[in-house]
Amino acid sequence: MAKRALITGITGQDGSYLAELLLEKGYEVFGVVRRLSAPNSWRIDHLRDRVTLCPGDLLDQLSIIRLLDKHEPDEFYNLAAMSFVPASWDTPLLTGEFNSQGVTRVLEAVRVVNPKIRIYQASSSEMYGKVREVPQTELTPFYPRSPYGVSKVFAHYITVNYRESYDLFAVSGILFNHESPRRGLEFVTRKVTDGVARIKLGLQDKLALGNLDAQRDWGFAGDYVRAMWLMLRADEPRDYVVATGVTRSIRQLCEAAFGAAGLNWEQHVTTDERFLRPAELHELRGDAARIGRDLAWQPEVTFEQMIERMVAADISRVERGVAWET
Repeated sequence: MAKRALITGITGQDGSYLAELLLEKGYEVFGVVRRLSAPNSWRIDHLRDRVTLCPGDLLDQLSIIRLLDKHEPDEFYNLAAMSFVPASWDTPLLTGEFNSQGVTRVLEAVRVVNPKIRIYQASSSEMYGKVREVPQTELTPFYPRSPYGVSKVFAHYITVNYRESYDLFAVSGILFNHESPRRGLEFVTRKVTDGVARIKLGLQDKLALGNLDAQRDWGFAGDYVRAMWLMLRADEPRDYVVATGVTRSIRQLCEAAFGAAGLNWEQHVTTDERFLRPAELHELRGDAARIGRDLAWQPEVTFEQMIERMVAADISRVERGVAWET
């Protein structure tokens, strides 16, 4: 009998890649979607005849319980979140409701309905914030620098507490930045590759960015969802850092992206203080030795390959006159 997986956030970048992976593995996939006046399903349109979409909301405990009762999943991947860090400063309370209490609702629903369901919780490198050491491991203390980061720390530790208190198979993946052509346009990698496409096609000449010296550990989303799946296949529930172990600056990102289109980034990129964070992060660089040792996970797509794919996808999209999709 095929395994059943329930994914919140299936219409997001990670959810769409995870759904593809699980379908390849023979799973029945159920995706939780919020009722929206404007549907945002373009990332999974190619999967619509292979997945079952179900209405639900992390703000509504009863809807989660009903989903578990109805679909009886073996695995629950909680990827839904208020995920854009700068916006968390504008909506700190709502960010906490989704990212902190929403996770508690999921854990409590699983505990009540069927504690045998294996749970993956999406933690984040943003929890490290003002980093205590470089690189960061599973044992590095957290020092979040945004409402988003704070909310993720709560979610991380409530998952640990439910695992240890109720013997749930509940794990958190501490994922460092991971990108793809399906990344939202509000994120800096996609903002850059979209800008490159528009400049390449003569639709604009300049791209305004914030701190060009900001460093990130960037990997490919398709590799990182494979880590999620491996974590729920493990013999014992453990939390893992998922990262490449290499940092690059926004400046290096620009060099790679513009270079992929045959352009010189210095001729087009400007800095604008409006895009600076209230509290900038220090060097986020993950040490993924534990997941490599325990679960044999390694990233497969290089940073350069990922950026080339994103630039090519955005040039194709802009040429077709499509505003958002890839």
